[in-house]
Amino acid sequence: MEITEVESFAVSIPLKEPVAFATRVVEERDHAIVYVRTDDGTEGLGYTLGYGGADVIAQAVESVLEPMLVGEDPRDTERLWREMFDGTVQIGRKGVMVRAISCIDIALWDIKAKAAGQPLYKYLGAYTDELPAYASGGYYREGKGLEGLREEMRTYVDRGHDVVKMKVGRKSLEEEVERVRVAREAIGPERTLLLDANGKWKNKQEAVRACRRFAAYDPYFIEEPVMPDSVDLMREVNESLDYAVAAGELEFSRYGFAHLLREGAVEIVQPDVTVVGGVTEWMRVANTANSYDVPIAPHYNWDLHIQLLAAVENGLFIEFFYRDSDVKAFDDVLKHPIEPEDGVIRLPDRPGHGVELHDDRLDQFRI
Repeated sequence: MEITEVESFAVSIPLKEPVAFATRVVEERDHAIVYVRTDDGTEGLGYTLGYGGADVIAQAVESVLEPMLVGEDPRDTERLWREMFDGTVQIGRKGVMVRAISCIDIALWDIKAKAAGQPLYKYLGAYTDELPAYASGGYYREGKGLEGLREEMRTYVDRGHDVVKMKVGRKSLEEEVERVRVAREAIGPERTLLLDANGKWKNKQEAVRACRRFAAYDPYFIEEPVMPDSVDLMREVNESLDYAVAAGELEFSRYGFAHLLREGAVEIVQPDVTVVGGVTEWMRVANTANSYDVPIAPHYNWDLHIQLLAAVENGLFIEFFYRDSDVKAFDDVLKHPIEPEDGVIRLPDRPGHGVELHDDRLDQFRI
């Protein structure tokens, strides 16, 4: 089997109205899309969120990585990953280039599992065929208010979720404490509440003061209380709280996660396969975390992550966004959108990672 073509391009899907979290306002969701094709007609798909730079990621795939891949065997994922990473180390190691490598590597594993005629999670060595999913939301919108937050949280409970997540950090501390109180009241004392600050707080005093105020409402974890590169600060916050710090959605490669784990900065890791370096590197991170007895709760991209989390024994739960919340929009281009039933996602049996895109819809959103 030989790689004959790599196609990459960017799309941007607008939201109906702007949505915000602690540090940013979002009006659209852009993605870099990558297809890897082989001489026997097998096609693999990879993609990643662009955060405004999807076209740059797509260009990196085309101009830097494609020449390394054409003519190679797509099944040689270990070797090809190393060659892509080492071959771009002077301009890579993190950021755009590793996202580009992620897209390629995801597509290669899609090809490998399709060639074997197996769903990816089976090909990787299945641990389970169903996964608990938490409903992710609690974003900020103009006019939403406390009652809007309460209604949203109740909707997730009504849909069968025992775990929900909300954003914190955009408003004053007193307002945020009230938001967390309302969310806890809406879901009840027996369910699990997760918080996400998106790196809002700049120092230990701010972060610990806020997180300790939230403690009265029994959160399970606080995600990214400080900037992801502030590992020492994250460790200090983690050591100061009676509940867990989680992070990793913006961490790159096994090396970044090894730092988080060695320092004791997190008690839950959140690798994103479209960021960390693809399936090859995601599995390394998951297995390393397992040696620390640290669970995995991956960030976003549930259509891909169900395949990976179902293949490891330290999986915790999958993050899921309902399309009607108008926060994530990738479902608009999917042939097989996935939705939990009673808070559980059951693995599909399509070969490969199972994600297929509508070409005509992609054309509609091309950048």
